[in-house]
Amino acid sequence: MQQTTSSVKDSAIIYSGGLDSTTLLYEEQQRIALAITFDYGSNHAQREIACARHHCRQLGIEHLVVDLSFFKGNILSSLTAGADAIPDGNYDDGNMHSTVVPFRNGIMLSVACGIAESRGLTHVFIANHGGDHAIYPDCRPAFIKAMNAAMQAGTYEGVTLEAPYTDLTKADIVRRGTAMGIDYATTYSCYKGKEQHCGTCGTCRERQEAFAEAGIPDPTTYQSKL
Repeated sequence: MQQTTSSVKDSAIIYSGGLDSTTLLYEEQQRIALAITFDYGSNHAQREIACARHHCRQLGIEHLVVDLSFFKGNILSSLTAGADAIPDGNYDDGNMHSTVVPFRNGIMLSVACGIAESRGLTHVFIANHGGDHAIYPDCRPAFIKAMNAAMQAGTYEGVTLEAPYTDLTKADIVRRGTAMGIDYATTYSCYKGKEQHCGTCGTCRERQEAFAEAGIPDPTTYQSKL
């Protein structure tokens, strides 16, 4: 799971088009042969996918959108239940529990692992970060360690999971991306999926707080700001 330096295109990335995974896409672009976006019917899916396509075109990285429409109605979360189901307020365990999509990263990583091995790729990147740990079980270090072991054990080539942001804050990620010149106005985070970020849901508030903590101007247009 340790980040390595290489110019070989040996990796895939789970890529949403959001702030965190876009930063990782740019940081590891020399290694990434394939960016995989999963459409599981979330409120914000189409806006994220548009951002993901934009950045993959910018970097000349192949972009694959995988349909996971079976999530809707089977794996329950407010993320797939419409904008009105998304709570406003701080990004904390009690407030954001409804946005958990049960075992989402486990399912996505399983699919990405199979695609990676089929393409002859030996690594899969994911951009989970420290701010996710309290709310999302499938972003925590224990999950990443276990999933890495499962992927290696379950593939002939020992495909590994690389999660270099696991111990970073979102502010750390903003600093890294800004240093690389990433245009964060062309990333999308809002769980409500509106044309403009709402500014009031937990993930919009977390995004604003990350820029403020990093001491970097936030280029995002919000309907309502903190």
